[in-house]
Amino acid sequence: MSSATESEYAHVGESCGLADHDHDLVHELGRRLDALWRYDQYIANAGWREEIRQFWQDAKSQEKQAIQRLRELIAHEVRHGCF
Repeated sequence: MSSATESEYAHVGESCGLADHDHDLVHELGRRLDALWRYDQYIANAGWREEIRQFWQDAKSQEKQAIQRLRELIAHEVRHGCF
């Protein structure tokens, strides 16, 4: 790595607002909430194509379950002072 590049990234990662595992939970929750937000449009886009519509409905249901589990894990971390 060049000296300029090393200098540019010398302090990346020094500040940490959360432990890695908590950051991962929050990041994944945000990612899944974004996906959930789009599923209704995907379902509408499927129109009369029942198999495709059902796929998106199933995916939406699975996403809701994962989101609920992430919320529970984050709440557990907060309750135990680990967040």
